[in-house]
Amino acid sequence: MGKKVLLVDDDEKLRKLLVEYLVGYDFQVVTLADGEAVLKTIKKEEPEIIILDVMLPGKDGLEVLKEVRMESHVPIIMLTAKGEEADRVVGLELGADDYLPKPFSPRELLARIKAVLRRLEPKTDADEETLRIEAGNLVLDKAGQRLLIQGREVPLSSTEYRVLKVLMENPNRVLSRDRLMTLARGKDFMAFDRSIDVHISKLRAKLESDPRSPKRIKTIWGTGYMFVSSP
Repeated sequence: MGKKVLLVDDDEKLRKLLVEYLVGYDFQVVTLADGEAVLKTIKKEEPEIIILDVMLPGKDGLEVLKEVRMESHVPIIMLTAKGEEADRVVGLELGADDYLPKPFSPRELLARIKAVLRRLEPKTDADEETLRIEAGNLVLDKAGQRLLIQGREVPLSSTEYRVLKVLMENPNRVLSRDRLMTLARGKDFMAFDRSIDVHISKLRAKLESDPRSPKRIKTIWGTGYMFVSSP
């Protein structure tokens, strides 16, 4: 059986179209027309990824995203109205892994789903040494895709993990915003997207004792960001 997708959208025609398309690519698809039963459905169906529309009746997608992130790290792709940058930024701040503005083609959604799931695939061909990056009290466990600070696991979204991984793999080296997001998210990255700043801000809140005066992830004004291995 293929990977399971939870699709949450109130547009019945769109749901039917996407179900037919994704099933054709060996995905299992569970659908909901609103956000009321999302948490219950996650526990019951255990989807590998969620496609979540922002504009839902009653409880909107951003509210649902916030609730899900309190209980689960399942990757989430948000569907947003075209041009609604505020929704995209808020969604990323709340822990969304990617977004897709409407209208979109099923083929584009499929590509986004595959890209997000591919980023989460465990690497099995690397030795133990390359599966860990250590920098002082920080340990990035690449096998488990998790961050440990003084032995305590700190939850990261899949995109936060990828951004931090790229930074830690390039210590004391300045990376431009475009280069950082290209390395972290591949060719799906849109050059005009300012989401990298959102992810950096969230990482600082988790890594830094004083996020307003960061010592680990430095801003190099006019250039980009740099991970300091020994602050």
